[in-house]
Amino acid sequence: MTQHLADALTSDSGLPTTTGTRPGWWREAVIYQVYPRSFADSNGDGMGDLEGIRSRLPYLKELGVDAVWLSPFYASPQADAGYDVADYRAIDPMFGTLHDADAVIREAHELGLRIIVDLVPNHCSDQHEWFKQALREGPGTPLRERFHFRPGQGDDGELPPNDWESIFGGPAWTRVADGEWYLHLFAPEQPDFNWEHPAVQDEFRSILRFWLDLGADGFRIDVAHGLVKAPGLPDLGRDEQLKLLGNQVLPFFDQDGVHEIYRSWRLVLDEYAGDRIGVAEAWTPSADRTALYLRPDELHQAFNFHYLSTGWDAEALRATIDESLDSMRPVGAPTTWVLSNHDVVRHRTRFGSLERARAAALLMLALPGSAYVYQGEELGLPEVVDLPDEVRQDPSFFKANGQDGLRDGCRVPIPWSGDQAPYGFGEGGSWLPQPAEWAGLSVEVQTGDPASTLELYRAALRIRRERGDLGAGDAVEWLEAPEGVLAFRRGDFVCTVNTTREPVRMPAPGTVLLASGEVTDPGVLGADTAVWWQG
Repeated sequence: MTQHLADALTSDSGLPTTTGTRPGWWREAVIYQVYPRSFADSNGDGMGDLEGIRSRLPYLKELGVDAVWLSPFYASPQADAGYDVADYRAIDPMFGTLHDADAVIREAHELGLRIIVDLVPNHCSDQHEWFKQALREGPGTPLRERFHFRPGQGDDGELPPNDWESIFGGPAWTRVADGEWYLHLFAPEQPDFNWEHPAVQDEFRSILRFWLDLGADGFRIDVAHGLVKAPGLPDLGRDEQLKLLGNQVLPFFDQDGVHEIYRSWRLVLDEYAGDRIGVAEAWTPSADRTALYLRPDELHQAFNFHYLSTGWDAEALRATIDESLDSMRPVGAPTTWVLSNHDVVRHRTRFGSLERARAAALLMLALPGSAYVYQGEELGLPEVVDLPDEVRQDPSFFKANGQDGLRDGCRVPIPWSGDQAPYGFGEGGSWLPQPAEWAGLSVEVQTGDPASTLELYRAALRIRRERGDLGAGDAVEWLEAPEGVLAFRRGDFVCTVNTTREPVRMPAPGTVLLASGEVTDPGVLGADTAVWWQG
């Protein structure tokens, strides 16, 4: 049935299995993350959708990215913004239909863009048919073995099976009516799959093929480090609150057994022409542990969260860059670079200024490997920190001892045009309120303004594409530079970055190609400024 449906949707479409001739496109690709509910609304209900995405694909082509990563759009009760999936082969009506997804993939390919879809294999929704049936069938039945059901502790089983905490706060276990408990590392509405069960493994290989048959160019794998739990589910044995975006050593994250799963997935990906890829969201204790996910028979990329977590400091950035490149080299994988995503405070706000955010963008795009751009960062959007409590939807916000609950602030719909909210996002408002000051940050306002952040990104991506070798390779040649300054050469290209708040005098290494701030004297590198040079 899966193959039949995919064949019906793609028959006579001319949909290519690849959108270019360059092998290993992902090694130096710039990939743009679209958060569907916050990108573009086509039907005026205040929520972004697939048709809205399709209508804005020409913008992404003009921006100069190579691929688009779509956060989840599957059928879901939306307990965690779609990361609680009820049906992995269906589209949630709030986003459209399967035909709309097919249209997005087709048109993206026609524009030369690839599409990466988000896959959530660690857990599903409590409304997934498997889980509902497991509840109906009761203790000891086969379907319960596809999840982590356990009897409780205490005289009457009234205590959770172990001391694991949910990432969103509170116990990682919920008790059901018949007395058993089930594991959920995230919200209670997100029961964890038991990846030791063959049916779970078979089902996800089938899901991979469904989307590959539809033309998807790859998968971003949510919580890729969490699928396998330590044998016996041992107690955590400590009181420290768990962090969604952390690198603790834990009995339910980064277990060695995950690698067998990804070896089996790689076999599926390799069945298809066109360099289909797997990208791991893997929070691990070290860059070396992350590299294990990228051995030649496993996945292709992993998010470089160690880089994302590094502050605006030249010494720290250089150390992270070196560590990142060094750790990927033995497994032959490209390093990835990322500054923002849908789970973290936007980097303009983290770094403290737009000037630093612009400089950080040029630094990231000058490094060898693949770069990820989160929607709106090309507009220089700040974090929205003053959202009213009543509009927030992040489940961790409602847990007293959970995360900070501030992920909604980076998910506010982006501004396209006009001087009043919703700024061209759609005709029916937006699901989260947009600040008044965003009128000056819209795509419409910034287009054609050479001083705008949007035109800076467009210029940087054009230069990166025209040079061809800017994203290639796996090394940088560090140059002597004053304290607080990064300077490196890549062939006849030089990048200099001043992370200090004061201008720094240093010899100009060539002719200015692009700068994040004004260059009035080539021998002076401005405060919080990055410059690209033709050496």
